[in-house]
Amino acid sequence: MKFAFVVHNELLTARVMELLNASGIDYYTRWEQVQGKGHGTEPHLGKGGAPATNTVLMITFQEEAPLEALIRSVTAANAGIKRPDDRIRLFQLPLERIV
Repeated sequence: MKFAFVVHNELLTARVMELLNASGIDYYTRWEQVQGKGHGTEPHLGKGGAPATNTVLMITFQEEAPLEALIRSVTAANAGIKRPDDRIRLFQLPLERIV
């Protein structure tokens, strides 16, 4: 089992939901208006000239196929995004148990 955090600029929420749909994923936990700064990117703190924040999705996977489909979808979507700051991030981790 695995889980993934999908982190993206809040402006990309509709696009990310399309990627989940296309990957057959209709389950997630979402945090909105998340502040932070990625390695080598501009901060998303909800302030300044471009007051953006992030959205984070946590998705658990008991099967590999939906996760692999999502990774392919995110990779393809990111290929069309020019600014590194605007790319969708997916962080994959092992999951030991769901209770």
